[in-house]
Amino acid sequence: MAEKIELTKKDRLAVAWRSTFIQGSWNYERMQNGGWAFSMIPAIKKLYKSKEDRSAALKRHLEFFNTHPYIASPILGVTLALEEERANGAPVDDVAIQGVKVGMMGPLAGVGDPVFWFTVRPMLGALGASLAMSGNIMGPIIFFVAWNLIRWAFMWYTQEFGYKAGSKITEDLSGGVLQDVTKGASILGMFVLAALVQRWVSIKFLPVVSEVKLDKGAYIEWDKIDMTGKGLQSAFEKVNSGLALSETKVTTLQNNLDQLIPGLAALLLTFFCMWLLKKKVSPIVIIIGLFIVGVAGHYVGLL
Repeated sequence: MAEKIELTKKDRLAVAWRSTFIQGSWNYERMQNGGWAFSMIPAIKKLYKSKEDRSAALKRHLEFFNTHPYIASPILGVTLALEEERANGAPVDDVAIQGVKVGMMGPLAGVGDPVFWFTVRPMLGALGASLAMSGNIMGPIIFFVAWNLIRWAFMWYTQEFGYKAGSKITEDLSGGVLQDVTKGASILGMFVLAALVQRWVSIKFLPVVSEVKLDKGAYIEWDKIDMTGKGLQSAFEKVNSGLALSETKVTTLQNNLDQLIPGLAALLLTFFCMWLLKKKVSPIVIIIGLFIVGVAGHYVGLL
């Protein structure tokens, strides 16, 4: 029986250090995939000896990946454990590895922004700025040192946590634990990505379907409003109670679609893009096509 290949602490440190540059080759097609594959190279070299196996490992880690750059660390840890088991002959396939990555990157991405961008960095920035404004050179130094210490400590310890958690998952491969985790992670990832469609995909159709003149009393008569703070407050209260802002009610195609099913156009566009991807159309071509359609649609008054 061949000796088991294990990733040492030195190997895992090399991966953690490289993950600092995970956004170094960010692209619109697969986003952080280049930085992710770069991070995995020390582990791939240790786990796989043949050129074919190393090429196959690099290829599967060049698939789409995108999350908060610091939150990628626990996902890296789990992936290292899966790759280690695979290199030692365990039945861990490409689908399992990619499924866990995709399933974790969505939910964890929402953790990074509030923790790092909206909490830790503003606090350290405020501390450093207050010292700098008083002429203390330690202001920017404290910000730089403290930020990088916190960031690096978080990345290293969460990667180790992910690695140990991934090792526990792979201990009972015969019992279907990995399959259950993969399935659950995939479902959760798809759920999060689907929820983001409504937030990030926006389409507004501009054509006017109808213009109806309202009766007096159904709209705000601005020429009779006292343009003072009190008068404007009264006008806004009337708007909140249901009065229209103008005497003509304009209904657009988008208003009708929203009454039918809110977000329907965005959902259909997402499905169309998914269909194109399934047909092996390059994401770059899709992005350029959407850009051209958007500009042309706005030019003719459709969008």
